[in-house]
Amino acid sequence: MKDFSNASFSPDLIRTMDEALQRAVATLPEPVSSMRVQTIAESILRCARDGERDPRALQTMALVEMQIRSDEK
Repeated sequence: MKDFSNASFSPDLIRTMDEALQRAVATLPEPVSSMRVQTIAESILRCARDGERDPRALQTMALVEMQIRSDEK
């Protein structure tokens, strides 16, 4: 996982990020690889660190980034 050691998040934002992660993973066909979950989680962390607070936006951005990364391979 990328380095997020300097990031800090409020309990409310952690709940928001968890909601976004759960929703994003739920949209994927089973089985969901740990690599995909990690990619989604990193995107959510990065976007939240940069100021995004809407769980749907976090979910959408993470899924789009995951798709872009998989298309690059």
